[in-house]
Amino acid sequence: MTWLDDLQLDEVGATRVTAHLVVGPQHHQPFGLVHGGVWCSVVETVASIGAYQAAQQFGPATVVGVSNLTDFVRSTTEGRVDVAGWPIHVGRSQQLWQVEINRSVDGKLVARGQVRLQNLAELPGSG
Repeated sequence: MTWLDDLQLDEVGATRVTAHLVVGPQHHQPFGLVHGGVWCSVVETVASIGAYQAAQQFGPATVVGVSNLTDFVRSTTEGRVDVAGWPIHVGRSQQLWQVEINRSVDGKLVARGQVRLQNLAELPGSG
């Protein structure tokens, strides 16, 4: 089991994915704040799930991330965060998704990211 098992999906679709996560000490870096890698992983996970759903309109497909740019806006130590992701662009070969992570307690933005994904008919090495 990993910390990513704590990410709970609330809504999954080709135009919107929402989720939530309760962060705490298991997500901290050595200085007691949630590690930036947690935010990067959440951003890429939510974007990938939505992009997979969107890619199905082009036939059986999968997706792989090719770029993840995540900005850390404010630090957090514990509590629930709400995550929302949506496509900026869905094309036949690539997609671009935006994801925002907000503290539930006050709605303030914690991190935001943008993920570019490649649509593939099959995973490399699987054929």
